[in-house]
Amino acid sequence: MNQRESIEKTKQGFEESFKADSYYNKQTRDENHLELILKSIKVEPGMRILDLGTGTGYLSFAFAKSYKQAEVFGLDIVEKTLEENRKRAESEGLSNLHFVNYEGMDFPFNDASFDIVITRYALHHFPAMKDTFREIGRVLKKNGIFFLSDPAPNDDDKERFVDEYMQMKKDGHIKFYTRDEWKEMGEGVGLKIVDGFETSIRFPRKKETSLEFDDIIRRHDETVIKGYGVEVINDEIWITEKVNNLLFQKEE
Repeated sequence: MNQRESIEKTKQGFEESFKADSYYNKQTRDENHLELILKSIKVEPGMRILDLGTGTGYLSFAFAKSYKQAEVFGLDIVEKTLEENRKRAESEGLSNLHFVNYEGMDFPFNDASFDIVITRYALHHFPAMKDTFREIGRVLKKNGIFFLSDPAPNDDDKERFVDEYMQMKKDGHIKFYTRDEWKEMGEGVGLKIVDGFETSIRFPRKKETSLEFDDIIRRHDETVIKGYGVEVINDEIWITEKVNNLLFQKEE
């Protein structure tokens, strides 16, 4: 599958998922995690914030409401979902919130046009991460901030059980990255990690839509699987993943 096909697969999967307000989408909402993110980023009046992979605008709406004197832009490939976001923003009187569609590769913004770039639970769907980091570095101003939040593989998961597990949901999951991998990609475009913290996410999926589960379990070490707290409870499969929350700053 090439990059364009991967992006289209992700787009279709999430358009359907967001429209249905699916089980999975509800499980990824976490007000405590959201509050930690808001407290981790210093926002001043007049700043421009880009929410990369905004989806239904979980971060975008929170930042636009918390910082009325900042301009917030939610960027994503899901055109229909973004249109619904625009209607909601208008109904809530959020004139500082804007949603922009793109084709999934080059960002439709000028160089050095944002003070802050944020992203949550999105980057593991991006098929060309180094290119994405170049775009993040390009649109950030000098000394600008990039905050990413994304699940990570456990240290002992060398064969990436977790990626095979996540790929059962046909939404374009590519891979989870380690902190060191993020650090290396950031440094390649002048972004340095200056802070961070670790959280976790535990969520279920329906067993009836996970037909490959038994085969995946058989192919991987039992200790690795236990490390993710995998449990089958009635008709659900539960998994716990650690989450990297990393704050980068663009070097001068």
